[in-house]
Amino acid sequence: MRVADEIVVNIEKLSNLGFGIAKHEGLVVFVENACPEDRLKIKITKLNKNWANAQIVEILEKSQHRVEPFCALQNVCGGCQLQFIDYDYQLQLKKEIIEDAIKSIANIDVEVKNPVPSPENVHYRHKVQYPIAQTKVSKRILAGYYKPKSHEIINIKHCPIQPEICDKIIEFIRNSAYDYTISGYNEKKNGGDLRHVVLRISKATGKVLVILVVNSPKVFEKLEDFAQNLHENFKEIVGVCVNFNPKKTNVIMGETTELIVGKEFIKERILDKTFRIGPKTFFQINPQSAENIFAFVKDYIKNNFETPTVLDAYAGVTAFGISVCDICRKVVSVEENKESVDLAAETLELNEIKNVELHNMDTQKFFEKELKTKKRKFDVIILDPPRKGCSESCLEKAIQLCKGKIIYISCNPATLARDLKYLVSKGANVEFIQPFDMFCHTYHIESVAVINII
Repeated sequence: MRVADEIVVNIEKLSNLGFGIAKHEGLVVFVENACPEDRLKIKITKLNKNWANAQIVEILEKSQHRVEPFCALQNVCGGCQLQFIDYDYQLQLKKEIIEDAIKSIANIDVEVKNPVPSPENVHYRHKVQYPIAQTKVSKRILAGYYKPKSHEIINIKHCPIQPEICDKIIEFIRNSAYDYTISGYNEKKNGGDLRHVVLRISKATGKVLVILVVNSPKVFEKLEDFAQNLHENFKEIVGVCVNFNPKKTNVIMGETTELIVGKEFIKERILDKTFRIGPKTFFQINPQSAENIFAFVKDYIKNNFETPTVLDAYAGVTAFGISVCDICRKVVSVEENKESVDLAAETLELNEIKNVELHNMDTQKFFEKELKTKKRKFDVIILDPPRKGCSESCLEKAIQLCKGKIIYISCNPATLARDLKYLVSKGANVEFIQPFDMFCHTYHIESVAVINII
């Protein structure tokens, strides 16, 4: 078989990155936009010793689970990889992705429950990050997501997975930036003014915080006027911030952010608690699914412990700790991002919470310090690490600090499986895994694993 060859295959399952998987003459073939049970004519685009990539030439027999995407840009935008698959079957496929990861990586026997669906699977995404560029000739501003496997921006006028106000704000920025001589970013030359527009939207209030990420170390001429005009034209916008990112980098936001007009946070309401979310605060993009997860964790702790002491690690704005604090004797929270810790402190004051202890530290360093000094033991440790998961050292120290259960929240089945394998090797027992659909129409899935420390 060679690149550009056309073959006929049956799609057997979905990969952890959302590609259809077929087998041909002992070779594993990954096919874009393919659904299990499809029979397809495909063209080989890349060939390796043990695997190949391919594109669909023709759908010969369509899977019963194929549907018409509700977004016209689904095929070209990299945002919603699975939108052509019916939603209930998406959930089944995501469960299988977790099961495959646990089996192939961890090689342990654990129950993976059926995923809890998102309460909404349109208009659910409450954080938007659009790269900005402009056309060479007309200098028209482009804003949208990158085309898959490229840095070509798809100019998105309407995105149905985001609140409708996002489309209006982005369109205003597209049309008015030229009037203020604000140019789009040129990635190759590291030139131009506006690199990204980031929107944080509150599900509870409908209010929006706008962050303009600029290719500059400071506020430049016309930027303040542009921000003021943006604020004045939308009653939904509570504030406009500028983030400075002049480095030639793929990182979206730089280290420094300055408030130009209004307030530098929005408020979100989860389980009767009000949270403040700032420009760089980590908070789940789907607030209703997040509330389902927080409620599940709270109910589990309540049903298994009486006034426990809880450690909330990689805490962000201490969303888990604050959500469960009224059933706990004490919550200890650790988070390395200072903005998030400051907002957590304001949230504690706003909600008149007295039993949460905040630490602005790297999680592993905090674990080491805790073991050396206070030597406290926690009934429950909530681990909510970034996508890369935890280090073995961090997991080892979590075991030493825990006298009951670890509740591990993960957005990456592969690193979850790796970390569960390590915990089991140290004598822990995985009770179950409960998935939640946080990122509808994508291959991503959030999981809550409950681990017994023996």
